[in-house]
Amino acid sequence: MKAIIIGASSGIGEALAVKLAEEGYELGLTARRYDLLEGLAKKIKTKTFIEKMDVSDFDSARMCLNNLFIKMKDIDLVIISAGTGHINESLDFKPEQETIDVNVTGFVNLADCAYAYFQKRGSGQLAGISSIGALRGNPVAPAYNASKAFVSNYLEGLKVKSYKGKENIFITDIRPGFVDTAMAKGEGLFWVSSPTVAAEQIYDGIRKKKNVAYITKRWWLIAVVMRGLPFSLFRKL
Repeated sequence: MKAIIIGASSGIGEALAVKLAEEGYELGLTARRYDLLEGLAKKIKTKTFIEKMDVSDFDSARMCLNNLFIKMKDIDLVIISAGTGHINESLDFKPEQETIDVNVTGFVNLADCAYAYFQKRGSGQLAGISSIGALRGNPVAPAYNASKAFVSNYLEGLKVKSYKGKENIFITDIRPGFVDTAMAKGEGLFWVSSPTVAAEQIYDGIRKKKNVAYITKRWWLIAVVMRGLPFSLFRKL
């Protein structure tokens, strides 16, 4: 089995790399911080390829992913874990643009590249790390929640595309709640998972080829409430 993890230098991506290596996967790992990838590769016992990738450098990122496809050959799974977000109450444009460049444009660029590869291969699985935040807007990080809503919706579109095209391509939307990483920002966080626990449950969702996997599993309760909450009540939270 072979997998590529985009955004593997820290947090959920790093924990997933360790988990997949334990499950016997040969890995391709990408991130901006190459030195961290080198350290991670030394910890992993399975065969590992590492590539420096800036998801917001669109042409270079796509070339990097295609290079891994060529080097590794016959990839079963691609996980797009790279993402960013900012607390931005003042709505400065620069952090909003950075979020969109990475979480929206960068995501689409690499998701399309992976999907095209699996079409040629005849099968495969693409997993994208969205967020529980995809369900509603966020007044202090509006671009982040909106970008994750885009990711979930885009992945659903790819699921329908695969179904209608009778393609053997599985799409999994991973929706974490709070995970103890640098991305978990703000006060009053609850149900915070460790990256290791999150990775174990993400792998379980991928292995079962779930359409949507909430991480940790109890976050589906929040999802039910959030989806059904009228805006008149939601705005007061």
